[in-house]
Amino acid sequence: MTHRVRVGRSALPLRPGVGVTQRPIGAMELDEALEAVRTGPQGPGVAAIFDFGGTVVGGFDPPPLTRRLFRRSSTQAALSADLLGNIRGARSEGEYERFLQSAMYGWSGVEESELEQLGRQLFARSVYGHIYPEAWRLVREHEAAGHTLVLVSSVTRYQVEPVAEELSIQNVLTTTMAVQDGVLTGHVEGKPLWRNGKADAVRRFAIAHDIDLTRSYAYADSAADLPLLQTAGHPVAVNPDPRVVLEAAEKDWPVLHFRPRRSPRATDYLRTLTGFTGLLGGALFGIAAKAHTKQRRQMADSMMTHAADSTLRGTGVKVRVVGAEYTRAPRPAVFIFNHQSQFDIVVLAEVLGTGFTGIAKKEITKNPVFGPLMRFVEVTFIDRANTVAAKAALEPVVETLRGGLSVVIAPEGTRSHTPRVGPFKKGAFHIARQAGVPIIPVVIRNAGEIAWRNSAVVRKGVVDVAVLPPIEVGGWDPAEMDTEVEQVRQLFVDTLLHWPKS
Repeated sequence: MTHRVRVGRSALPLRPGVGVTQRPIGAMELDEALEAVRTGPQGPGVAAIFDFGGTVVGGFDPPPLTRRLFRRSSTQAALSADLLGNIRGARSEGEYERFLQSAMYGWSGVEESELEQLGRQLFARSVYGHIYPEAWRLVREHEAAGHTLVLVSSVTRYQVEPVAEELSIQNVLTTTMAVQDGVLTGHVEGKPLWRNGKADAVRRFAIAHDIDLTRSYAYADSAADLPLLQTAGHPVAVNPDPRVVLEAAEKDWPVLHFRPRRSPRATDYLRTLTGFTGLLGGALFGIAAKAHTKQRRQMADSMMTHAADSTLRGTGVKVRVVGAEYTRAPRPAVFIFNHQSQFDIVVLAEVLGTGFTGIAKKEITKNPVFGPLMRFVEVTFIDRANTVAAKAALEPVVETLRGGLSVVIAPEGTRSHTPRVGPFKKGAFHIARQAGVPIIPVVIRNAGEIAWRNSAVVRKGVVDVAVLPPIEVGGWDPAEMDTEVEQVRQLFVDTLLHWPKS
């Protein structure tokens, strides 16, 4: 006999004879799902098919029931609201019908290039923060298995493609809006990818690309996507609605629950204010504590350690470190890190402690908080727009290292929108080689969840840090180091995918 317990709005089946603390039948931890991919069928003949709204991207409310329909008089704000409001995807026939009507009437006469540009702007402004980190990890695991990655949605490519590009998913299946001479006609081209339409599109793709769907994986969340889930030999219900919960229980499908994506709450703003106060208070206290020494380096070290500690306590953020022994020796060294959040600065100060400075982009000098603090610890600021000036500014850093002070550099050059590790610039490696010091990789996980790239709001959570063994670069040929630099970058990619045990 199967018993059920009411959890929120869903009735979840539990294993008989156990209390309500037992996890529901089929419920799977993310690590289990990753291991299943790792040990399952491999190669491009296997597809990993991800539904878009609610599975890869979450946190967007459905569009309102009443929506003004815009024709040629559509403003950019109205188009943006339309694109953003429908990202989550429809949950009912009526909701999807309203989306299509809005798109056909509201986008008619709009240049396709305008919608493409708006889609990318919305991604960089907001959508990136709503990508489930769990989905990102699943995509990377399927990529490592050599699977053909597919992102499918009932909405349009203008909303989906920016996310697909960020996730390095080459194959995108969406509802297509008809275009003539670069302008939308107000009609749908072909069959909308809704319910069976989405499943049919996947089957056509599988035939065209020699995909064995019986060995493939499908991830989706809503009742409208049941036909999609049924196309694959390995269906997985993600954040399932009540109808999918029942179907998964009946057919013994695995169920994954991703942490909800949400806008900041009042407690987040309060936490941020407390952390900001702690940052300034800790910095001032740290300077005052060593002011009697009249040694700027001692005051700078004290400032950083007290500021980091006070900020973490004020925000409720915890930092877990693997490989902490490499932060202490060898010193000096060039520490390189993957950069996704402004909170990385606090994390690095907590992990590395004392005896280091950094290199940062010139724009940070305009930050009213971090600018003055970073000047005090003698950070070198570079103008990324001026290559000659940037190289000249880096020359004294070699002497800084030779003088015994370590340096922290983000080789990507800028913050990423997701955990994706971007291309590495070579400056850090040239500096380490010239100074005769090692490179020490510092891999940061979850800082982008604590503070989103374009947001100053801090959320409570845990940041994981893995400090990897030092890498000697003295023997590298400065003219031929592309391969070595890419191998170091791959260390970051591999560490984020397979996090080391403490």
